[in-house]
Amino acid sequence: MDHYHHNPETKSDHSVCHSHSVEGYSAGRIIFTIILNLIIGLAEVTGGILSGSLSLISDALHNFSDAFAILITFIAIKLSRITETESFTFGFKRGEIIAASINSSALIVISAYLIWESHLRILHPNPIKTEIMMIVASIGVVANLLGMFLLQKDSDKSINIKSAYLHLFADAITSIAVLLGAVAIHYFKIYWLDPVLTILISLYILRESYFILKKSIIIFMMGKPDGISLEDIKRELESLKEIKNIHHAHLWMLTDKLFHFEAHIDIEDCQSTAIDSIIIRSENILKEKFGITHSTLQVESSKCRKKELIKEICNK
Repeated sequence: MDHYHHNPETKSDHSVCHSHSVEGYSAGRIIFTIILNLIIGLAEVTGGILSGSLSLISDALHNFSDAFAILITFIAIKLSRITETESFTFGFKRGEIIAASINSSALIVISAYLIWESHLRILHPNPIKTEIMMIVASIGVVANLLGMFLLQKDSDKSINIKSAYLHLFADAITSIAVLLGAVAIHYFKIYWLDPVLTILISLYILRESYFILKKSIIIFMMGKPDGISLEDIKRELESLKEIKNIHHAHLWMLTDKLFHFEAHIDIEDCQSTAIDSIIIRSENILKEKFGITHSTLQVESSKCRKKELIKEICNK
């Protein structure tokens, strides 16, 4: 079977619409957030040991995991900016997705651990020095809110930054819960409030982490983006009068922001100028209506070749 491929520059018939740009992030904010989380973790470990508060130590472990997660984020962002190589023709953009899956998996494990420890605290409450606990928890609240503010601007730019932002959000709420628990224990002797709040928070973190991990797995498995139907794409492209059929169509995500599409198309008019026009209009539909950043459209010429053969036979 003969094929036409489209390239606007060479006038051969292969067209690939490239858009591999990576949004810019503030390296300074990310590095500062890493240092901030390490300081919070050290302060809470010290405060937890001195006060006898298990919740502070648990929150410290959470902050250390945040520092590690955001460090992975920073490395992944650097990798994602490396252009394609001979061995990695798409570059290293999926490094961010790997980091997001590690981050969300770590949150799931830590949340499960916090739920278990909270269960033990409900069964066996321990006396603690609430003054130290309140001071350290207050520091944790302020520091985590500051870290959230630093990453908020970039949190919508990638699934990886969102994952790191979720770490800080979870830590901020956990610190608030620890602070409220310290106040309740100090003034009202409500020892069960802190572990109960921790369980509720951990369940919320588990839910959010699950969705991030699920999306990461879908990207690794070359799944399609949410909200885009392959049938809708085929219907839109086949609405062009020159296109008779779309088949062998594939839609997948390279990252959470870069969508790829490829397909074979059957057309009636085999003139090169007509093919150029069809491809350009098809690419505009893919980009404007579906946000597809990379498309490969292969024009099949078998029908056109049959027409040419029929004409040759008739002329003879």
